[in-house]
Formats: sequence, C-alpha cells, structure tokens
Amino acid sequence: MIEATGLTKRYGSKTAVDGIDFAVRPGLVTGFLGPNGAGKSTTMRLIVGLDRPTAGTVTLNGQRYADLKSPLHEVGVLLDAKAVHTGRSAYNHLRAIAATHRIGRRRVDEVIALTGLESVARKRVGGFSLGMGQRLGIATALLGDPGILILDEPVNGLDPEGVIWVRQLARHLAKEGRTIFLSSHLMSEMAQTADQIIVLGRGRIIADAPVADILAQATGTAVRVRTPDAARLAQLLHRPPEVTVTQSAPDLIEVNGLASSQIGEIAATSQIVLHELTPVTGSLEDAYLALTQDEVEYHAGGTLEGAAQ
Repeated sequence: MIEATGLTKRYGSKTAVDGIDFAVRPGLVTGFLGPNGAGKSTTMRLIVGLDRPTAGTVTLNGQRYADLKSPLHEVGVLLDAKAVHTGRSAYNHLRAIAATHRIGRRRVDEVIALTGLESVARKRVGGFSLGMGQRLGIATALLGDPGILILDEPVNGLDPEGVIWVRQLARHLAKEGRTIFLSSHLMSEMAQTADQIIVLGRGRIIADAPVADILAQATGTAVRVRTPDAARLAQLLHRPPEVTVTQSAPDLIEVNGLASSQIGEIAATSQIVLHELTPVTGSLEDAYLALTQDEVEYHAGGTLEGAAQ
C-alpha cells in the first residue's frame, strides 16, 4: 500500500503538491490523472524519495522508500524510460540492476521474455525505439518481483498490441494482490485498466473514487430514442418547456429533460413502437474534462483556423 498524509512540495514560491492525502491499495489498479503541471510527476518522485517533501509523509507498506532494505523487491518503478546507459545492451542493463540486489540471471531472462525484448536484448539501448525503451523500463520495474508497481505513462510510445499488453499485465498483477499505481493521458485506456482514479489539479486532489463513480458524474440526462415514428414522438415530447429534442436521423432522436421511463410511457400511450431507449452515458474523458476544466495551467492558444490567420 502507498499512503500519503499532508504531502506537500514547494519549489521557492511555487507549490507543486499541496497537502494531499491518498491511499493506493493492494489488489487494485489505481490510475493517476491530471493536466500538465498538476503535480503528478512530483508526487511520484516524492513517493520514491527522489524529492524530499516540504511537509507531510508518504510511505510504502508503512515505510519511507529510503528506509526499505531491498527496494527492488518491494517497489518497481518506471518514471523515465530514458534513464539508461545508451551504450549498454538491454541484457547488460538489467544484469547491472539485478546485481545490486543479488538477483540471478534466470530472473533477468524471465523479465526479458515477459516484456517481449528477446529479439533486441543484446542490442544497445541507444538504438531502441520509444516503445522498446518503455518495455525495458517496465522490465526493470518488474525485476525484483515487487508487491508495489509505480509506472508513469507506461504506454507512451507503445503500439496497440503493447498498450493491450500493459493493460493485461497491470490487471493480472493487481489480481495477485499487488499495489498498482500508474499514470496515463490515454483516457480510453485508463477507463479499461483502472479500478480507482485519483485526479490531481494544481497540486490538490480533486477526485479520488472508483472508476464507476467517476463515470457516473459524466452521465447526463440525455436519452437516445430509436423509433420508426420519430417525428411524431418528437412533437409529443416537446410539450414541457424544459425538454429539448434533437433529431439526428429519420428514426433517431435525442431527448434532454425526460427520464427513459417517462419517454417510454408517453410512447406507449400513443402506441409508438420503440426500437431503442438508451440513457446516454459519458466517458472517462468527459468526466476528466469536467473535473479539470478550472485546473488547467497551460491552455491551448486557439483554433488552427485562428492560428493560420
């Protein structure tokens, strides 16, 4: 388990992490989200002792990272896949890391096979693609067979097969009872991978809840209705002033302001056949954008059309 209490980090007058409390529990994949500049990377660095908190504490299974006797066996970390000696081969890099904890060659071979690096294991890391570099970073994190795994943007640069592999790996390790903490900007992937979501904005936690609860916040009041008598149903539903109906196809309308049950009752009373009656649910991206709309530090400068003028 990872636990933070009052965790704070200031750089001069700037507060990067502002008194946050959270727990990353075993058996779950916990996603870590937030806009650029929100403090995610700083938080991860604080967890593994690369930065010292200005105030507060963060522990891993009750201990500070610096106090762990065999950190590779307890915590696997990927924060920067490029932090590798480019003149070494992937195999020699892993052997050098393994030697610090008396990890044998068999385990090195295992993580090479697990991460799909067999064909490039003897090649210099300097010639690796971004995706292969990510795989090597994940292999390094897995080397000690740790109970806690911390991965910052692990799918960055991976092809679709690699993205699916990371998803399956994270979920498999969580089912084994391990603590999995990962960040990503791919909302669709996070929605399929994570059980719990922590959202950071300007150094503060603005959401910490199961994915289902986060998604529920993005679910609007719209209902999708498919019927061969769409025009007539639209006229019947327009009566209350707070109801809006949009017709996007001859047999399809979207209704705001009425519940599915109300629409179904009106249709039944008028003997209108319904082929679909579906509440429109939001995505994790919708929920994330709604949560962080006031927390974005770096905004885009406008549309491409405006930039071209």
